[in-house]
Amino acid sequence: MTQKIVVNNNYQTTLTEIKSIIDNFDLIDDYIAKGTRNSIKKKTLKSGKIATIKSFKIPNIVNKFVYRFFRKSKAERSFLYANKLIDLGFKTPTPIAYVENFNTISFLKSYYFCELVTSEITFRELVLDINYSNRNEILKQFTKFTFDLHEAGIEFLDHSPGNTLIKQVGENQYEFYLVDLNRMNFHNSMSFDIRMKNFSRLTPQKEMIEIMGKEYAKLINKPEQEVIKEMWNKTQEFQQKFQTKQARKKKLKAMIGKKQ
Repeated sequence: MTQKIVVNNNYQTTLTEIKSIIDNFDLIDDYIAKGTRNSIKKKTLKSGKIATIKSFKIPNIVNKFVYRFFRKSKAERSFLYANKLIDLGFKTPTPIAYVENFNTISFLKSYYFCELVTSEITFRELVLDINYSNRNEILKQFTKFTFDLHEAGIEFLDHSPGNTLIKQVGENQYEFYLVDLNRMNFHNSMSFDIRMKNFSRLTPQKEMIEIMGKEYAKLINKPEQEVIKEMWNKTQEFQQKFQTKQARKKKLKAMIGKKQ
């Protein structure tokens, strides 16, 4: 097996330290998230700073070949996109390193290291708690943040409830950090259609869409109702596809259960 390690030269760590962590990754039991596909653990570095390490599962047989020869891995893309976001003036946990394991013909596991960012909430809490303190103001500032991404040509394809960390930095001021970065498109300019579609994964609640739609309309200088209508249409399209997909999964599980 061959191992590729790329370290952020501006970060206080070494290739040796990163390699040691990966070689002993299975022994780390401090989980942030434990999933069937990917897991996230945290580890204190020699500098005293805490790193989060996202472990991407071994890809399927086709992608083993694709990632080995034709496409950048999720870990590498996460690292590159984090650096690009920071260069463009947006916030994301500081990238530390990425690691790839592969052999002659197959891509195996990969890992992305970034600095731990602690935050009060993610966007998800705003969806789940309609009475969250200062919720409307946070939604307005989040909308401005998303508008600024769009103006910079950034289409964050996983713009979903768990992928924006929200930190309060003043009485009515908030900062937004993007995480789970491996799927992004970068445009010279973004069409209105792509911009509206980029809100579709965030919430099924129309009142939230109305707040964000009104704020986005001011920023893009379009009629409120036009923006709200299109944002809501894109949201409904996504929700319908999502529900259909979930129903298919449930049906498939039931069929497999019967066969067993």
